[in-house]
Amino acid sequence: MAENEKVAIVTGGARGIGREIVRELLSMGMTVVAVDMKEDLLAELPAALGNPGEKLATAVCDVTDSEKFTQVIEDAAEKYGRLDVLVNNAGITRDNIVVMMDDKDWDLVLKVNLTSAFIGTRAAARIMMRKRSGSIVNMSSYSGIEGNRGQANYAASKAGMIGMSKSAAKELAKRNVRINCVAPGFIQTEMTDVLPQQAKDMALEQIPMQRFGKPQDIAKAVGFLASDASGYITGQVLSVDGGMHT
Repeated sequence: MAENEKVAIVTGGARGIGREIVRELLSMGMTVVAVDMKEDLLAELPAALGNPGEKLATAVCDVTDSEKFTQVIEDAAEKYGRLDVLVNNAGITRDNIVVMMDDKDWDLVLKVNLTSAFIGTRAAARIMMRKRSGSIVNMSSYSGIEGNRGQANYAASKAGMIGMSKSAAKELAKRNVRINCVAPGFIQTEMTDVLPQQAKDMALEQIPMQRFGKPQDIAKAVGFLASDASGYITGQVLSVDGGMHT
């Protein structure tokens, strides 16, 4: 590995937006460790990305397991001698209206979406601070900015992501460790493909650009925030939503 070659970790990297983020960072010349719970999907990842060889590594991990997730991050930094980028992309939904939502679905969404990002941010920041360099990109959402019916748990997790990121960004800026959020709007993925057409039509009405985003749109935004081109940007939320939030 070249001396100046960056190393990145992407959670939820086996499919959807996460996979496209891995693809984008690989195209930027980074070595990427894709982390996911889905061992079968991780096994398919190299072929799906054109068999990038040693530039791509995978790690099966439940990111809500603090000890194991921290170990994955520390192991990657030790193996490659550096850690430059962490993308906290892993997330789930368990939608329901507030009066019908149970404690289990509330707790699980907060744990997967927000607590895991805190675990990852803490572990990566400790490594990056010593090097006085690094970029952490946390995946928020339009729902975390504006709220959304039936998504109180999801919106809370994504709003919390913004608050955590802004706070940590202020703490770490003097060590040249940057933390920013990307807030996707309605992005066409396997998860959204199964929505009823009526739901899709209603969503389109809210988007000034009158089209859904693609995973590549999010990946490009993450790539920018992970790169030196955004070297003077920290504590910000980049909305990628076709103009829904302005």
